[in-house]
Amino acid sequence: MKDVTKEYTNGEVTIVWQNKLCTHSANCVRGLPGVFKPKEQPWIQTENATTEQLVEQVKKCPSGALTYFMNIK
Repeated sequence: MKDVTKEYTNGEVTIVWQNKLCTHSANCVRGLPGVFKPKEQPWIQTENATTEQLVEQVKKCPSGALTYFMNIK
């Protein structure tokens, strides 16, 4: 498997996804199905939740494949 890191942002927060760490637990999909859509491109649609909701869901990622950082304005 190729090592891929992708970033998705809503302007306030950026979600970072690292495919090699992902264990496909689907916690993200179950928690925010309007944001995490593995069958669509892009698969993370940050515009479908608040920054707070995004951060809280990313914190629940058991593998550490999803992380985030706040964008400096």
